Amino acid sequence: MHAWPASEVPALPGKGRDLRIHDTATGGRVTLDPGPVARIYVCGITPYDATHIGHAATYNAFDLVQRVWLDTKRQVHYVQNVTDVDDPLLERAARDGLDWTSLAERETALFREDMTALRMLPPQHYIGAVEAIPGIVPLIERLRDAGAAYELEGDIYFSVESDRHFGEVSHYDAELMRALSAERGGDPDRPGKKNPLDPMLWMAAREGEPSWDGASLGPGRPGWHIECVAIALDHLGMGFDVQGGGSDLIFPHHEMGASHAQALTGEHPFAKAYVHAGMVALHGEKMSKSKGNLVFVSALRRAGVDPVAIRLTLLAHHYRADWEWTDDVLDEAVERLGRWRAAVSRPDGPSADALVEEIRDALADDLDTPRALAAVDRWVELQRTEGGADEGAPGVVSRAVDALMGVAL
Repeated sequence: MHAWPASEVPALPGKGRDLRIHDTATGGRVTLDPGPVARIYVCGITPYDATHIGHAATYNAFDLVQRVWLDTKRQVHYVQNVTDVDDPLLERAARDGLDWTSLAERETALFREDMTALRMLPPQHYIGAVEAIPGIVPLIERLRDAGAAYELEGDIYFSVESDRHFGEVSHYDAELMRALSAERGGDPDRPGKKNPLDPMLWMAAREGEPSWDGASLGPGRPGWHIECVAIALDHLGMGFDVQGGGSDLIFPHHEMGASHAQALTGEHPFAKAYVHAGMVALHGEKMSKSKGNLVFVSALRRAGVDPVAIRLTLLAHHYRADWEWTDDVLDEAVERLGRWRAAVSRPDGPSADALVEEIRDALADDLDTPRALAAVDRWVELQRTEGGADEGAPGVVSRAVDALMGVAL
Protein backbone atom coordinates (compact mmCIF):
# COMPACT_ATOMS: atom_id res chain seq x y z
CA MET A 1 0.00 0.00 0.00
CA HIS A 2 1.37 3.42 -0.88
CA ALA A 3 1.29 6.52 1.35
CA TRP A 4 0.83 10.12 0.23
CA PRO A 5 3.41 12.57 -1.19
CA ALA A 6 5.72 14.39 1.19
CA SER A 7 5.77 18.17 1.38
CA GLU A 8 9.19 19.77 1.55
CA VAL A 9 10.47 20.59 5.04
CA PRO A 10 12.62 23.75 4.94
CA ALA A 11 16.03 23.53 6.58
CA LEU A 12 16.59 25.93 9.47
CA PRO A 13 19.89 27.26 10.79
CA GLY A 14 21.10 25.74 14.03
CA LYS A 15 19.66 22.65 15.65
CA GLY A 16 16.47 21.83 17.53
CA ARG A 17 16.05 20.48 21.04
CA ASP A 18 15.57 16.90 22.17
CA LEU A 19 11.89 16.18 22.66
CA ARG A 20 10.51 15.89 26.18
CA ILE A 21 7.06 14.33 25.99
CA HIS A 22 4.36 12.85 28.20
CA ASP A 23 4.55 9.05 28.42
CA THR A 24 1.29 7.36 29.36
CA ALA A 25 3.07 4.30 30.76
CA THR A 26 5.09 6.25 33.33
CA GLY A 27 2.56 9.03 33.83
CA GLY A 28 5.20 11.72 33.38
CA ARG A 29 7.45 13.38 30.86
CA VAL A 30 10.42 11.59 29.39
CA THR A 31 13.23 12.98 27.28
CA LEU A 32 13.54 11.00 24.09
CA ASP A 33 17.05 10.36 22.80
CA PRO A 34 16.49 8.13 19.77
CA GLY A 35 19.97 8.15 18.31
CA PRO A 36 20.56 8.99 14.64
CA VAL A 37 17.32 7.31 13.48
CA ALA A 38 14.11 7.90 15.42
CA ARG A 39 11.45 5.19 15.18
CA ILE A 40 7.72 5.86 15.52
CA TYR A 41 4.59 3.78 14.96
CA VAL A 42 1.21 5.49 14.75
CA CYS A 43 -2.00 3.50 14.55
CA GLY A 44 -3.94 4.29 11.41
CA ILE A 45 -7.56 4.42 10.35
CA THR A 46 -10.21 1.78 9.82
CA PRO A 47 -11.35 3.07 6.43
CA TYR A 48 -15.14 2.89 6.56
CA ASP A 49 -15.73 6.67 6.61
CA ALA A 50 -13.90 9.89 5.82
CA THR A 51 -11.18 11.57 7.88
CA HIS A 52 -12.70 13.66 10.65
CA ILE A 53 -11.18 16.41 12.77
CA GLY A 54 -10.44 13.98 15.61
CA HIS A 55 -8.30 11.93 13.24
CA ALA A 56 -6.59 15.06 11.96
CA ALA A 57 -5.76 16.19 15.49
CA THR A 58 -4.11 12.86 16.27
CA TYR A 59 -2.02 12.74 13.10
CA ASN A 60 -1.07 16.38 13.55
CA ALA A 61 0.42 15.55 16.95
CA PHE A 62 2.69 12.86 15.53
CA ASP A 63 3.56 14.97 12.53
CA LEU A 64 4.93 17.48 15.05
CA VAL A 65 6.97 14.74 16.74
CA GLN A 66 8.60 14.00 13.40
CA ARG A 67 9.28 17.67 12.69
CA VAL A 68 10.96 18.15 16.06
CA TRP A 69 13.16 15.13 15.39
CA LEU A 70 14.00 16.30 11.88
CA ASP A 71 15.03 19.66 13.32
CA THR A 72 17.56 17.82 15.53
CA LYS A 73 19.11 16.52 12.29
CA ARG A 74 17.89 12.97 12.86
CA GLN A 75 16.32 10.69 10.32
CA VAL A 76 12.82 9.50 11.12
CA HIS A 77 11.51 6.00 10.42
CA TYR A 78 7.72 6.31 10.59
CA VAL A 79 5.31 3.41 10.19
CA GLN A 80 1.52 3.57 10.03
CA ASN A 81 -1.07 0.87 9.40
CA VAL A 82 -4.51 0.77 7.82
CA THR A 83 -7.01 -1.65 9.38
CA ASP A 84 -8.52 -2.52 6.02
CA VAL A 85 -10.49 -5.51 7.29
CA ASP A 86 -12.45 -5.29 10.53
CA ASP A 87 -16.03 -5.63 11.79
CA PRO A 88 -16.96 -1.91 11.46
CA LEU A 89 -15.77 -1.87 7.85
CA LEU A 90 -17.69 -5.04 6.97
CA GLU A 91 -20.81 -3.75 8.73
CA ARG A 92 -20.71 -0.41 6.92
CA ALA A 93 -20.19 -2.10 3.56
CA ALA A 94 -23.17 -4.42 4.20
CA ARG A 95 -25.34 -1.50 5.32
CA ASP A 96 -24.55 0.51 2.19
CA GLY A 97 -24.60 -2.44 -0.23
CA LEU A 98 -20.93 -1.99 -1.13
CA ASP A 99 -18.06 -4.35 -1.69
CA TRP A 100 -15.95 -4.04 1.45
CA THR A 101 -12.68 -3.84 -0.46
CA SER A 102 -14.01 -1.02 -2.64
CA LEU A 103 -15.18 0.89 0.45
CA ALA A 104 -11.77 0.46 2.10
CA GLU A 105 -9.92 1.59 -1.01
CA ARG A 106 -12.18 4.63 -1.48
CA GLU A 107 -11.87 5.87 2.08
CA THR A 108 -8.13 5.19 2.24
CA ALA A 109 -7.68 7.25 -0.93
CA LEU A 110 -9.67 10.09 0.63
CA PHE A 111 -7.55 9.87 3.78
CA ARG A 112 -4.42 10.25 1.65
CA GLU A 113 -5.91 13.34 0.01
CA ASP A 114 -6.73 14.87 3.39
CA MET A 115 -3.27 14.15 4.77
CA THR A 116 -1.67 15.69 1.68
CA ALA A 117 -3.82 18.81 1.97
CA LEU A 118 -2.97 19.18 5.66
CA ARG A 119 0.73 18.71 4.87
CA MET A 120 1.18 15.76 7.22
CA LEU A 121 4.49 14.02 6.62
CA PRO A 122 3.87 10.52 5.22
CA PRO A 123 5.12 7.28 6.76
CA GLN A 124 7.97 5.41 5.10
CA HIS A 125 5.88 2.26 5.44
CA TYR A 126 2.10 2.41 5.07
CA ILE A 127 0.81 -1.12 5.59
CA GLY A 128 -2.67 -2.57 5.32
CA ALA A 129 -3.83 -5.34 7.63
CA VAL A 130 -4.67 -7.56 4.68
CA GLU A 131 -1.18 -7.36 3.20
CA ALA A 132 0.30 -8.06 6.65
CA ILE A 133 -1.58 -11.34 7.15
CA PRO A 134 1.30 -13.57 5.89
CA GLY A 135 3.45 -12.10 8.66
CA ILE A 136 0.71 -12.18 11.30
CA VAL A 137 -0.08 -15.91 11.10
CA PRO A 138 3.40 -17.14 12.19
CA LEU A 139 3.35 -14.79 15.19
CA ILE A 140 0.04 -16.21 16.39
CA GLU A 141 1.36 -19.75 15.90
CA ARG A 142 4.41 -18.84 18.00
CA LEU A 143 2.23 -17.44 20.78
CA ARG A 144 0.06 -20.55 20.73
CA ASP A 145 3.04 -22.91 20.72
CA ALA A 146 4.58 -21.00 23.65
CA GLY A 147 1.40 -21.37 25.70
CA ALA A 148 0.56 -17.66 25.48
CA ALA A 149 -2.51 -18.31 23.32
CA TYR A 150 -5.32 -20.87 23.27
CA GLU A 151 -8.17 -22.05 21.09
CA LEU A 152 -11.83 -21.48 21.82
CA GLU A 153 -14.35 -22.90 19.34
CA GLY A 154 -11.90 -22.40 16.48
CA ASP A 155 -10.90 -18.85 17.48
CA ILE A 156 -7.48 -18.15 18.98
CA TYR A 157 -7.19 -15.92 22.05
CA PHE A 158 -4.17 -14.33 23.72
CA SER A 159 -3.76 -15.00 27.42
CA VAL A 160 -3.05 -11.68 29.14
CA GLU A 161 -1.58 -13.59 32.07
CA SER A 162 1.29 -14.72 29.85
CA ASP A 163 2.82 -11.23 30.03
CA ARG A 164 3.94 -10.18 33.49
CA HIS A 165 3.98 -6.56 32.32
CA PHE A 166 0.30 -6.56 31.35
CA GLY A 167 -1.35 -3.39 32.66
CA GLU A 168 1.80 -1.27 32.67
CA VAL A 169 0.74 0.90 29.73
CA SER A 170 -2.67 2.02 30.98
CA HIS A 171 -2.48 1.25 34.73
CA TYR A 172 -6.26 0.81 34.62
CA ASP A 173 -7.97 -1.44 37.13
CA ALA A 174 -9.71 -4.65 36.08
CA GLU A 175 -13.20 -3.15 36.26
CA LEU A 176 -12.34 -0.29 33.90
CA MET A 177 -10.43 -2.64 31.59
CA ARG A 178 -13.45 -4.91 31.33
CA ALA A 179 -15.80 -2.01 30.58
CA LEU A 180 -13.49 -0.58 27.92
CA SER A 181 -12.94 -3.99 26.38
CA ALA A 182 -16.69 -4.39 25.89
CA GLU A 183 -16.98 -0.86 24.51
CA ARG A 184 -14.01 -1.09 22.14
CA GLY A 185 -14.35 -4.33 20.24
CA GLY A 186 -13.59 -6.95 22.87
CA ASP A 187 -15.82 -9.77 24.14
CA PRO A 188 -15.22 -9.99 27.90
CA ASP A 189 -18.48 -11.87 28.50
CA ARG A 190 -17.79 -14.73 26.11
CA PRO A 191 -18.01 -18.06 27.98
CA GLY A 192 -14.94 -20.27 27.97
CA LYS A 193 -12.26 -17.60 28.00
CA LYS A 194 -9.50 -18.03 30.57
CA ASN A 195 -9.68 -14.34 31.46
CA PRO A 196 -12.49 -11.98 30.41
CA LEU A 197 -9.87 -9.54 29.13
CA ASP A 198 -8.17 -12.02 26.78
CA PRO A 199 -8.30 -10.52 23.26
CA MET A 200 -8.83 -12.42 20.04
CA LEU A 201 -5.76 -13.10 17.89
CA TRP A 202 -7.42 -15.04 15.08
CA MET A 203 -11.10 -15.22 14.21
CA ALA A 204 -12.07 -18.45 12.53
CA ALA A 205 -13.86 -18.00 9.21
CA ARG A 206 -17.49 -16.88 9.49
CA GLU A 207 -20.05 -17.49 6.79
CA GLY A 208 -20.39 -14.51 4.47
CA GLU A 209 -17.21 -12.83 5.75
CA PRO A 210 -13.74 -12.67 4.17
CA SER A 211 -11.11 -15.10 5.38
CA TRP A 212 -7.51 -16.03 4.60
CA ASP A 213 -5.30 -19.07 4.88
CA GLY A 214 -4.18 -19.29 8.47
CA ALA A 215 -1.91 -22.33 8.04
CA SER A 216 -2.27 -24.38 11.24
CA LEU A 217 -4.73 -21.81 12.61
CA GLY A 218 -7.27 -22.64 9.92
CA PRO A 219 -9.05 -20.14 7.65
CA GLY A 220 -9.91 -16.82 9.27
CA ARG A 221 -8.71 -13.28 9.81
CA PRO A 222 -6.53 -11.54 12.39
CA GLY A 223 -7.55 -9.64 15.48
CA TRP A 224 -6.97 -5.92 15.74
CA HIS A 225 -4.03 -5.78 18.14
CA ILE A 226 -1.79 -8.44 16.59
CA GLU A 227 -2.03 -6.59 13.26
CA CYS A 228 -0.15 -3.57 14.58
CA VAL A 229 2.32 -5.72 16.50
CA ALA A 230 3.28 -7.69 13.41
CA ILE A 231 3.76 -4.54 11.33
CA ALA A 232 5.73 -2.73 14.02
CA LEU A 233 8.04 -5.65 14.77
CA ASP A 234 8.66 -6.23 11.07
CA HIS A 235 9.55 -2.63 10.26
CA LEU A 236 10.81 -1.16 13.56
CA GLY A 237 11.70 -3.98 15.94
CA MET A 238 11.29 -4.00 19.70
CA GLY A 239 12.02 -0.93 21.79
CA PHE A 240 11.15 1.67 19.17
CA ASP A 241 10.86 5.24 20.37
CA VAL A 242 7.17 6.21 20.23
CA GLN A 243 3.91 4.30 19.98
CA GLY A 244 1.30 6.89 19.11
CA GLY A 245 -2.45 7.24 18.73
CA GLY A 246 -5.52 8.80 20.26
CA SER A 247 -6.20 8.44 23.98
CA ASP A 248 -8.99 5.98 23.17
CA LEU A 249 -6.29 3.51 22.09
CA ILE A 250 -4.59 3.33 25.50
CA PHE A 251 -6.81 0.36 26.34
CA PRO A 252 -7.27 -2.15 24.98
CA HIS A 253 -5.26 -1.54 21.81
CA HIS A 254 -1.91 -0.32 23.05
CA GLU A 255 -2.02 -2.34 26.26
CA MET A 256 -2.72 -5.55 24.36
CA GLY A 257 -0.24 -4.77 21.60
CA ALA A 258 2.53 -4.30 24.14
CA SER A 259 1.71 -7.60 25.82
CA HIS A 260 1.56 -9.48 22.51
CA ALA A 261 5.02 -8.22 21.55
CA GLN A 262 6.54 -8.80 24.97
CA ALA A 263 5.20 -12.35 25.12
CA LEU A 264 6.54 -13.02 21.63
CA THR A 265 10.04 -11.67 22.21
CA GLY A 266 10.64 -11.94 25.94
CA GLU A 267 11.80 -8.32 25.77
CA HIS A 268 10.39 -5.20 27.45
CA PRO A 269 9.23 -2.59 26.61
CA PHE A 270 7.55 -2.77 23.23
CA ALA A 271 7.93 1.02 22.90
CA LYS A 272 10.01 3.46 24.92
CA ALA A 273 7.15 5.95 25.16
CA TYR A 274 3.40 5.70 24.70
CA VAL A 275 2.08 9.03 23.51
CA HIS A 276 -1.62 9.79 23.21
CA ALA A 277 -3.56 12.68 21.73
CA GLY A 278 -6.74 14.04 23.28
CA MET A 279 -10.25 13.72 21.91
CA VAL A 280 -12.14 16.33 19.90
CA ALA A 281 -15.82 16.89 20.71
CA LEU A 282 -18.74 18.26 18.75
CA HIS A 283 -21.89 19.48 20.50
CA GLY A 284 -20.57 18.26 23.83
CA GLU A 285 -19.75 14.67 22.82
CA LYS A 286 -16.54 13.03 21.63
CA MET A 287 -16.39 13.05 17.85
CA SER A 288 -16.70 9.44 16.71
CA LYS A 289 -17.92 7.43 13.76
CA SER A 290 -20.24 5.37 15.94
CA LYS A 291 -22.07 8.50 17.13
CA GLY A 292 -22.04 10.14 13.71
CA ASN A 293 -21.18 13.57 15.16
CA LEU A 294 -18.36 14.23 12.74
CA VAL A 295 -16.74 17.19 11.05
CA PHE A 296 -14.97 15.84 7.98
CA VAL A 297 -11.74 17.35 6.70
CA SER A 298 -12.82 16.70 3.12
CA ALA A 299 -16.14 18.48 3.66
CA LEU A 300 -14.36 21.53 5.05
CA ARG A 301 -12.05 21.54 2.05
CA ARG A 302 -14.99 21.28 -0.34
CA ALA A 303 -16.58 24.24 1.44
CA GLY A 304 -13.49 26.30 0.61
CA VAL A 305 -11.76 26.25 4.00
CA ASP A 306 -8.00 26.64 3.59
CA PRO A 307 -6.33 23.44 4.89
CA VAL A 308 -3.71 25.63 6.57
CA ALA A 309 -6.48 27.21 8.64
CA ILE A 310 -7.65 23.71 9.63
CA ARG A 311 -4.11 22.93 10.73
CA LEU A 312 -3.86 26.17 12.72
CA THR A 313 -7.11 25.24 14.46
CA LEU A 314 -5.53 21.97 15.57
CA LEU A 315 -2.31 23.68 16.65
CA ALA A 316 -4.23 26.13 18.85
CA HIS A 317 -4.96 23.26 21.25
CA HIS A 318 -2.38 21.26 23.16
CA TYR A 319 -2.22 17.78 21.64
CA ARG A 320 -3.11 16.04 24.93
CA ALA A 321 -6.10 18.28 25.62
CA ASP A 322 -9.71 17.32 24.98
CA TRP A 323 -11.42 20.19 23.19
CA GLU A 324 -14.53 21.05 21.20
CA TRP A 325 -14.77 21.97 17.54
CA THR A 326 -16.87 25.08 16.91
CA ASP A 327 -17.21 27.62 14.14
CA ASP A 328 -15.51 30.12 16.45
CA VAL A 329 -12.27 28.13 16.77
CA LEU A 330 -12.06 27.83 12.99
CA ASP A 331 -12.81 31.54 12.55
CA GLU A 332 -9.99 32.39 14.96
CA ALA A 333 -7.60 30.25 12.92
CA VAL A 334 -8.67 31.89 9.65
CA GLU A 335 -8.06 35.32 11.18
CA ARG A 336 -4.66 34.25 12.54
CA LEU A 337 -3.64 32.87 9.17
CA GLY A 338 -4.53 36.15 7.51
CA ARG A 339 -2.40 38.13 10.00
CA TRP A 340 0.56 35.79 9.61
CA ARG A 341 0.44 35.82 5.82
CA ALA A 342 0.21 39.61 5.75
CA ALA A 343 3.24 39.82 8.06
CA VAL A 344 5.51 37.54 6.02
CA SER A 345 4.55 39.34 2.81
CA ARG A 346 6.10 42.58 4.08
CA PRO A 347 9.67 43.41 3.07
CA ASP A 348 11.19 43.43 6.56
CA GLY A 349 10.51 43.20 10.26
CA PRO A 350 12.10 42.66 13.68
CA SER A 351 14.76 39.96 13.93
CA ALA A 352 13.23 36.49 14.01
CA ASP A 353 16.22 34.64 15.45
CA ALA A 354 14.84 34.61 19.00
CA LEU A 355 11.43 33.58 17.69
CA VAL A 356 12.82 30.45 16.02
CA GLU A 357 14.44 29.40 19.29
CA GLU A 358 11.23 30.08 21.21
CA ILE A 359 9.24 27.89 18.82
CA ARG A 360 11.84 25.17 19.18
CA ASP A 361 11.71 25.40 22.98
CA ALA A 362 7.90 25.28 23.01
CA LEU A 363 7.63 22.23 20.76
CA ALA A 364 10.40 20.36 22.57
CA ASP A 365 8.40 20.91 25.77
CA ASP A 366 5.70 18.28 25.19
CA LEU A 367 4.65 19.83 21.86
CA ASP A 368 3.37 23.05 23.41
CA THR A 369 1.82 24.46 20.25
CA PRO A 370 -0.33 27.13 21.96
CA ARG A 371 2.91 28.64 23.31
CA ALA A 372 4.53 28.43 19.87
CA LEU A 373 1.57 30.15 18.19
CA ALA A 374 1.58 32.88 20.84
CA ALA A 375 5.26 33.53 20.12
CA VAL A 376 4.55 34.02 16.42
CA ASP A 377 1.59 36.26 17.27
CA ARG A 378 3.87 38.49 19.33
CA TRP A 379 6.37 38.79 16.49
CA VAL A 380 3.57 39.66 14.06
CA GLU A 381 2.20 42.31 16.42
CA LEU A 382 5.66 43.77 17.01
CA GLN A 383 6.20 44.02 13.28
CA ARG A 384 2.84 45.76 12.89
CA THR A 385 3.37 48.28 15.69
CA GLU A 386 7.11 48.91 15.64
CA GLY A 387 8.35 47.60 12.30
CA GLY A 388 11.95 46.49 11.94
CA ALA A 389 14.82 46.68 9.53
CA ASP A 390 15.71 42.99 9.15
CA GLU A 391 14.95 42.23 5.50
CA GLY A 392 15.36 38.49 6.01
CA ALA A 393 13.09 38.19 9.04
CA PRO A 394 9.76 37.53 7.27
CA GLY A 395 11.37 34.71 5.30
CA VAL A 396 12.84 33.22 8.47
CA VAL A 397 9.41 33.24 10.13
CA SER A 398 7.79 31.68 7.08
CA ARG A 399 10.35 28.87 6.91
CA ALA A 400 10.26 28.25 10.65
CA VAL A 401 6.49 27.83 10.97
CA ASP A 402 6.54 25.59 7.90
CA ALA A 403 9.42 23.40 9.03
CA LEU A 404 8.37 23.08 12.67
CA MET A 405 4.56 23.23 12.51
CA GLY A 406 3.67 22.41 8.91
CA VAL A 407 2.07 25.82 8.35
CA ALA A 408 2.67 27.02 4.80
CA LEU A 409 2.39 30.79 4.54
